[in-house]
Amino acid sequence: MTWNKREHYPLYIACPTGHWSPSFITGNVDSETGITICCDFAKGLPSPTKVLTWPGYKVRRGMEYKAKAIAGLLAATCVFSIIALILTVVNVKDVFLPPVTKYGLVFDAGSTHTALYVYRWPADKENGTGIVSQVESCTVNGSGISSYADDPAGAGASLKPCLDKAMTVIPVEQQRETPTYLGATAGMRLLREQNSTKAEQVFAEVTKVIREYPVDFRGAQILTGNEEGAFGWITVNYLLETLIKVWGEKWEHPQNTEVLGALDLGGASTQITFQPGVTIEDKNTSVLFRLYGTNYSLYTHSYLCYGQMQALKRLMAALRQDSPDPQQIAHPCYPRGYQENVTTAELYNSPCVPTPSTPSPAQVLMAFAGFYYTFSFLNLTSQQSLSHANATVWDFCNKSWAELAETFPQNKEQLHTYCLVGLYILTLLVDGYKFDEHTWSSIHFRQKAGNADIGWTLGFMLNLTNMIPTEPLELVKGQQPSLWAGAISFIVLATAAGMVTVLLQCFWKSK
Repeated sequence: MTWNKREHYPLYIACPTGHWSPSFITGNVDSETGITICCDFAKGLPSPTKVLTWPGYKVRRGMEYKAKAIAGLLAATCVFSIIALILTVVNVKDVFLPPVTKYGLVFDAGSTHTALYVYRWPADKENGTGIVSQVESCTVNGSGISSYADDPAGAGASLKPCLDKAMTVIPVEQQRETPTYLGATAGMRLLREQNSTKAEQVFAEVTKVIREYPVDFRGAQILTGNEEGAFGWITVNYLLETLIKVWGEKWEHPQNTEVLGALDLGGASTQITFQPGVTIEDKNTSVLFRLYGTNYSLYTHSYLCYGQMQALKRLMAALRQDSPDPQQIAHPCYPRGYQENVTTAELYNSPCVPTPSTPSPAQVLMAFAGFYYTFSFLNLTSQQSLSHANATVWDFCNKSWAELAETFPQNKEQLHTYCLVGLYILTLLVDGYKFDEHTWSSIHFRQKAGNADIGWTLGFMLNLTNMIPTEPLELVKGQQPSLWAGAISFIVLATAAGMVTVLLQCFWKSK
């Protein structure tokens, strides 16, 4: 169709109101005026017909498209949200979260040295007793805290490096709820007998230092000899799984498994603990434990002053008393050619006196601490016979200092004591505890069981878990991973659709 400037055509104007208005124009309308001319041959309109479309008409059409897009996105958002809601509530199950891990610290303040042990266990326990494992250990530099009687502040300061190490092991958020204990043994028992005021000062200083750290310090105490022996017994039997054993994913009490006895040799005392086959008449040597739902009645006895260091002092004092020249003592158990200067004050600074004892175990016993260290050096920890052990010790004792120093150049600090301590262990076991060639094989010399050190500290921690309240497992709602993934997917889709809707509403402008 062509346009003639002088012709008159019927004109219907499409106004923003949507009504058609007849009018007439002559000639063309310039498109720059903002008015466009089009031909429309729709039914009911004369032909040719010119329709003017004002800009408002385009705006109306654009707003209709925007409204439809927003309505569609809103509908999609509603559908996705409903699907996600259905997936999150369908097939919901009760699921137990893994138990919270608890930590505990125990200082073993012995007569010759102090050590710190870090333990952990799941908070839900097993029949009231924790399943405890050793995480870390740290040996404190210097001698035992009882040696700081004249310098109590030094006892506290000596603990700091090990406490710093423990803080790197325990998560920061659990440190303030970590129970921490210090248990002192025979060295502090002797110091308390000598001077209770000095013993209290030492405890005050170590307590002061430990309280500087973000832990739940439960106090420092002197363990009785029987407690020390009994806790060592718990450690041995726990680590060797005679108290409780894992089967598959369950912990069960082992059936037809005999518990083991325990022999402990420290610097100032020695302990023997076992489960007798008869009733214990002397209540001073009996102890009752309930572990993992089972009761254990034990015989335990500690012999103060029969630890290796105190025994050596007593022997030295006896030799000096019998020597014609108290300033020159001929020690029959030191290597030939070895000399040592000992002052009278050092020799007589202990209240130890001999005490007889003849307990007789009738089962396998684990000999650790000083028993193991000396016999390990002499290579006597492989179930050798009593006669072999006796011959090995005497063969070592017959060597000169020069021979020993040449053979063992890395062990000079303690080298002169191995003959003496080896003979003392033989004497203690044979003449004291009455082991013979037949029963000697029931003694097993060990330093560790499983991955943990044998000593009283683990038994102490296990027993204390009986007094720490059980924390029930936290109950939460859970569902199958596939349903959860589907729900998350539809939540994401619903969120995306909603965001697109908001963007369109804010930024879609019709031209």
